[in-house]
Amino acid sequence: MRFVIVTGMSGAGKSTALKMLEDMEYFCVDNLPVPLIEKFIQIIRDSGPGEIERVAVGIDVRSGKSLDELESVLEKIKYPGTKVEILFLDAEDKALVKRYKETRRSHPLAGSGRVDEGIKKERERLKDLKQYADYILDTSKLLTRELREELEKIFVENVKFRNLMVTVLSFGFKYGIPQDADLVFDVRFLPNPYYIEQLRPLSGNDQPVRDYVMGFDLAHEFSDKLEDMIRFLIPNYIAEGKTQLVIGVGCTGGKHRSVTLANELYRRLDKSEEYGLRIEHRDIEKDGK
Repeated sequence: MRFVIVTGMSGAGKSTALKMLEDMEYFCVDNLPVPLIEKFIQIIRDSGPGEIERVAVGIDVRSGKSLDELESVLEKIKYPGTKVEILFLDAEDKALVKRYKETRRSHPLAGSGRVDEGIKKERERLKDLKQYADYILDTSKLLTRELREELEKIFVENVKFRNLMVTVLSFGFKYGIPQDADLVFDVRFLPNPYYIEQLRPLSGNDQPVRDYVMGFDLAHEFSDKLEDMIRFLIPNYIAEGKTQLVIGVGCTGGKHRSVTLANELYRRLDKSEEYGLRIEHRDIEKDGK
């Protein structure tokens, strides 16, 4: 039997993840009291072989002081044939605050105080559990479909899990540097397709623009050096325990050069077993240089 504990920060998507796992034919229970987990597993085991093979249980700070007992409980349920795993869902503080404001819910540890204070208390309560987790998913930038894809890879397809999610993000400097970017690269030194009339309405996703931008030796030299540096950095970020890496590639308007170079970096980094990879073009639809 595969037994998954779904836990993590409030607002990071635990309820959504449980619903997705249910769609994947997991028997799901949310907010099960920690002291009842051992009895719950025993009941499932007593139901007979093959009756229920995949189970997911949601556990979080609503469990109160009994959360401290989880580690000892998990040791007790490591029966032969039972695979126990912990999925920890996390998100950046600013993303959690934004979600709470949008839903107008109160944080379980905030009481009548501020949401960010509740988040701070919760991180402290869950820090040991996070270290104990088998999988850590940062949902700060994940779309719902991307979360589903990650869960399917881990809990259905049994693909090797990659803790680090790398986002290659193109943007326009005239619209501001992305606040969540860890690394920012400026490609405004390259000739601008905006000044070529037939290329102006196109974007870096279109072949004529790509051919123009990548037609310069500078673009290839930059891409070679950037790829080399990113490949050097990623294993070190993984070793440090980083779960999100946002690489910003910017030009003036975020439509031509940055999109082309971001696509080129994404192409070069794709198909790795060590990290997840996604691409996003923040300003591609805006009418700018």
